[in-house]
Amino acid sequence: MGTRALILDMDGTMVDSMPAHARSWEVFTRRHRIDMGVEEVLQKTTGRTGVECIRILMGDDIPEARAVELINEKEAVYRDFFARDFREVAGFRKFAGLAQDRGLKLSVATAGDRHNIAFVLEHLKLARAPDAVVGGDEGIAGKPAPDLFLEAARRVGIAPAECIVFEDAPFGIEAARRAGMRAVAICSTHKADELAGPHVLAQVRDYEQLMKSNFLESLHA
Repeated sequence: MGTRALILDMDGTMVDSMPAHARSWEVFTRRHRIDMGVEEVLQKTTGRTGVECIRILMGDDIPEARAVELINEKEAVYRDFFARDFREVAGFRKFAGLAQDRGLKLSVATAGDRHNIAFVLEHLKLARAPDAVVGGDEGIAGKPAPDLFLEAARRVGIAPAECIVFEDAPFGIEAARRAGMRAVAICSTHKADELAGPHVLAQVRDYEQLMKSNFLESLHA
């Protein structure tokens, strides 16, 4: 099957940001007296949009405007933490450039909002911008629904079957399956057995490991 586009989750996939997210959720839940451990919070929210996260933690009856206000508060704490120790998932920038050199479209599809996306792209300083970016504050359902990935494919004009999703979380791997896309599991935050499936082509620690396996060379762009 030919491959014409790569669709990338952001947090934990492009950048090693999940520890900063965990710390910011710890601050947020303590501040708002939410009786839930950080591990459970991450399990329930990773891949969800900001409004979905707040409603999962604080109730479905929270008005959208208030949910946006609350998630903005949490994400500001996250950006403050991550700015102090910003880092990519090892090898990502080089891998992205090599993929674009081979003529592959590169899309970002994340449940993160426009502020987090701008923050990450500014710090990453990619040689070439992604061909499309889809964010979690655009009114699109979060993962495990396939909507973010399908919209990313639509924006670059590539059929889902010709796309490969890169993901670090179970909800994202499932969203790729529902979208009819193949996937690569980046095991930066979860174990390989949590990111498995018949549509998963590879399970790697980072992009340095993936490049050593000649993954891009094996694709037919």
